This record gives sequence, structure tokens and C-alpha cells, in this order.
Amino acid sequence: MNNSSSSFNFSALPSSEIVDVSALSRLFADTTNSYKYLFFFFLIDILKRNDFDINLSISFQQIVVEMIANAWYPHNYFKLSFGTQDKLTEKLDSLNLELSEPVLKFTDTDKKLLRNTIEKQSLDDIVKFLTRYVPYRLLCPFLEQELKIENVDRGKGNKLDIAMPLIARKYFKDRRPLYCFNSVQYNQCNVLQINSDWAKYLKDNYAIVRGWASWEWLNYMQNKNPNIPNLVNKIFIPQRRGALQQQTQYWKTVLQKQSKTLCIYSGEELDIKNISLDHYIPWSFVAHDQLWNLIPVRKEINSSKSNNLPSDQYFEKFVHLQYIGLTTYYQEFSRRKFLNQVDSYLNDLNIDLDGLLDYQKLRNAYQITMQPLINLAEKQGFSTNWTY
Repeated sequence: MNNSSSSFNFSALPSSEIVDVSALSRLFADTTNSYKYLFFFFLIDILKRNDFDINLSISFQQIVVEMIANAWYPHNYFKLSFGTQDKLTEKLDSLNLELSEPVLKFTDTDKKLLRNTIEKQSLDDIVKFLTRYVPYRLLCPFLEQELKIENVDRGKGNKLDIAMPLIARKYFKDRRPLYCFNSVQYNQCNVLQINSDWAKYLKDNYAIVRGWASWEWLNYMQNKNPNIPNLVNKIFIPQRRGALQQQTQYWKTVLQKQSKTLCIYSGEELDIKNISLDHYIPWSFVAHDQLWNLIPVRKEINSSKSNNLPSDQYFEKFVHLQYIGLTTYYQEFSRRKFLNQVDSYLNDLNIDLDGLLDYQKLRNAYQITMQPLINLAEKQGFSTNWTY
């Protein structure tokens, strides 16, 4: 997919007689790293949290904290690439963030705890790095003619960045760039002042503008992660993970019909009073709760396995347990109820109904489906060869 703003018709953004919407639509043109996207998400999110206050001033420190918070889930949790030219991920990896359960289980929905954790870090270096260029260059689409009038060449070194604070202030009322700075001297800028007309426009059209920016961000990330499954659910903080009630009931039904079923990792007999469902390929890679990737294990084993990829030694046992589940459910329930349960198997494993009930065909389908996913997860940095 093309990651330039040409992939989105700016006429889809609400028009305005006051602010330059076409300039906004060019915000992400020719973008080669993540900074502009994360900066803009920071801007509209912090405006929303402050009810789009037209007098809002935002420090560079706040900018960086919000950018890191928006980048943490896709990079650190889901291990997505931001591109080879992107240095933000190196900065993220250098931070020593000790995160609590609400962050890891997606109940910190406004990222408050995540931001608080980030704020406790020494951020001087990363603040200097991330605010050296981005806040100034983001304004270019709003001041294209003014840059020409002032004889500023956008392509020559950091001359643009040095000149932008004065230009943004000079044309702030007439041309209405998105914001200006607290100083006209580049080396003294450390605060943004939002243009009141843009604050009103973003308030009136927040959902549409954020949807547009999310689409652009998705295009960019798909370009950098072309083979990663379910990417759309990984680029922002996910909603709280599901309770797996239906999937748990499926496996409890199977275990009740079987006289003795062993945990594939420990070899111990499974007790339906002490099981949890394990994502054989970690949820943080697949980002779904489809039954074909879930098996019952003892609760303590599930906690131990965490986000690791299991050793190949468990693969045959995994497929065999899935085969037991499928054949048991087929024998015990109507065809209609069985089909309702196995839809994800048929679609995701690319197998027909007869194949589900044939062990060798089922194994082959799993081999073809899972091995490429496991290889991709390994390349992304997920720990491999976990054993109990």
C-alpha cells in the first residue's frame, strides 16, 4: 500500500472556510519514519483530553511522553517494525519500563499508567532527539507559500527548522498553521501553542480526523510489516482481551467427554477446575482468540509460557489434542452446532469438513498454516523453543 496521503482523498475530511484542510491532508506525504504519525496522534489526543482548550500550551516533554506511549504497544508488545530509518524504536528499547498488569492487559485505556511510568524515566536525550526536527517540519504543508516568500529551502539541512519558529509566529493569525512556538528562536523553543481555529476544527471533527490519521498510520505500518497477521489490531492499544467464555466452554465439554486428557506441556492430567486456555502461537503475535490456536492447559503453565513460542517437540501433541477436541465435539453434537464451532478452523486452516476429522489432513493443514507464522514471529523477536 502507498503510505502517502494520496491514498486518502482530502475531500473526505470535513471542509472548512477558516482552516486549510488541504494542508492537513498533505501532512503525511512522503513520510519515511513514524515520527509525524505519532506526533499528530499525540496532538489530537492531548487536545481531546483537555476538551480542545484553545489556550492550551504543550511542552516538548509532554510531546515525547505521548509519542512513546503511542509507540509502546505496536513496538514493544507486538514487536512491529517502524522501518529501518526509524530511530524511535532504539530509544524505546533503551528505556527501562517496569509496567503493571493494567498496561499489559489493556485495561489502562487512556494510557495514564503507561505515561506515568514513562515520565519517571530520564528523557532529556530522547526529548532532544524527537523534537529536533518533527515539530517544525510538520508545519510545512500549512506554510508552503510563506516558506517560498521567506526564501527558505525545505531541502537544505536544518535551515528550515531554524527558520520555522519565526515564520510560524509571523503568519500565525493570517495563515493559521496548526500551532506556533513559545519563542521565535529555534534553540529556545520548548512549548507549542495550538491555533484556536484548528482546535475548534479538530473538536468538531475529531472522530473523522482521527480515523483519517489512523488509516494513514495503518498504510505506513503495513508497508513496514507486509506479512504480519491482524496488523490493524496491533497499531494502537487493543481493547481489553476477551474472556474466552465460549472457547473455554468448548474445551470443558470435550474434557468432560474424555476419560483422561493430558496437558501437552506437562504430561499431567487436565482438571476442568484448574485450566486456562493457552494461545499456542502467542496472542501478542496473532492478536485473535480463534479456537484453532487455543488448547487447555494448567493455569500455572499458561502463566509460565507467557508470550513465548513453544518448542517444536509440542507440535504433534498440540495437533493431536485439537483432533481429540474436534472428533469429540462432532460425535456429541448436531452437525449444525459442530459447524458453528469450527468455522475458524475451516477458514484459517484452509481445510474442508472431512479434513478436520482426518488426523493426517488436519496435521498437514496445521503444518502449512502455523510454520510460516512461527517463522515470522521468530523474526519479529518472539522468544523461541520454550519448554516446561
